Amino acid sequence: MNPGQVKQNPIPLTEALKFWAKLGFISFGGPAGQISVLHQELVEKRRWISERRFLHALNYCMLLPGPEAQQLVAYIGWLMHRSWGGILAGTLFVLPSLFILIGLSWVYLTFGQVPWIAAIFFGIKPAVTAIVIHAAVRIGKRTIHNQALRWIALGSFLAIFILNVAFPIIVVIAALIGIWGGKKYPQYFQQKSSHGSSGVVEHLPAIIDDNTPTPEHAQFNIQKTIKHSAIAALFWIIPIASLAALFGWKTLYPQIAWFFTKAAFLTFGGAYAVLPYVYQGAVDQFQWLSAGQMMDGLALGETTPGPLIMVVAFVGYLAGHIQHLIGNANPFWFGALGACVATWFTFLPSFFFILVGGPLIESTHGNVSFTAPLTAITAAVVGVIANLGLFFAYHVFLPHGLGGSISWISMVICLLAALALFKYQKGVITVLAGSALAGLLAYLSSILLGA
Repeated sequence: MNPGQVKQNPIPLTEALKFWAKLGFISFGGPAGQISVLHQELVEKRRWISERRFLHALNYCMLLPGPEAQQLVAYIGWLMHRSWGGILAGTLFVLPSLFILIGLSWVYLTFGQVPWIAAIFFGIKPAVTAIVIHAAVRIGKRTIHNQALRWIALGSFLAIFILNVAFPIIVVIAALIGIWGGKKYPQYFQQKSSHGSSGVVEHLPAIIDDNTPTPEHAQFNIQKTIKHSAIAALFWIIPIASLAALFGWKTLYPQIAWFFTKAAFLTFGGAYAVLPYVYQGAVDQFQWLSAGQMMDGLALGETTPGPLIMVVAFVGYLAGHIQHLIGNANPFWFGALGACVATWFTFLPSFFFILVGGPLIESTHGNVSFTAPLTAITAAVVGVIANLGLFFAYHVFLPHGLGGSISWISMVICLLAALALFKYQKGVITVLAGSALAGLLAYLSSILLGA
């Protein structure tokens, strides 16, 4: 085969869909773990895409707001099998976790007050605190590589911690700093790839190899861009208009739709970046759930397959279930509707970015005037996540506020979880399981001592 020639026997769509469906059930471990699984399966094992093309797609997805692992799946699906390939791949990556989280959310609200289940969540909450702090450190090491970005991260931390500045305002300020800094001091806002080669020997050609030309459907075309943009707009307008017509604009479900639409466009930096914004809106502004329930939702999101950002399904479920708890025999369906609305409006922009923005953005890849604001936003996100970790720590260690007693057991569990994450590099599932067991043992010990 001549260099640059497209292979005559690409992977059939049905075979690709079987893999994407399987991936939806096995993609534990957050974005890093999911990207690692994708690299192992697609680059090393199946040879569907080369190392260089995989990293090119990944670097683009990391520039976008929203879940980079889900966007990477949609991107590769789109590259291989056009628009429907991308839509189906991205959807199959999300659906299993949506169904699982709806079920777990129902169990949580129905049986969460059972003492031994409450004890498990008591143990999990300190682990969630350690996980969020660990995420801030990990993302910081990956993205903050000079003093200017450190100042941006510190400024965003102080803005939200001391001044309680809203997350979208922090994003806008960081973007403006990036635009200015990219022109004045471009050396401080150059993006550095954190995903180097894994050492795989590419002795076998890939279906999409280094020299494989960009498929026709992935090349920029203004007519196609307008058409796909219009379709994406309709997929946003029709559902939100239907919800407003059925329930009224100022009611719960249109509020969920609008809130998570904003979250999808404003959360640069991956799943952990969405948490401060979701917390500010869902807990402080709309009071759909409590701070403790938000932490429990994050724990459930960590223990289920799929994107960590699927915690939005838990928030949507609790909002619908709790609001319709009185006067309805079965609030489950109201919760399920809330979860589906939150998921739809969170992930719809991701498909838009891939199917509409992919061809256009690829042509500007490496242009510092484009990437500088995104680099600054990512640095600001680190400070915001650090604030979230401290907020969780306050509620876990001082459950009754500053005037109450300190939960020493929670502090010990948090320290052990941090030790497992930072020093022994244990996986999130292992840490959460160990912390849940610690919470259960603490509960059983209190019963024995009380007896």
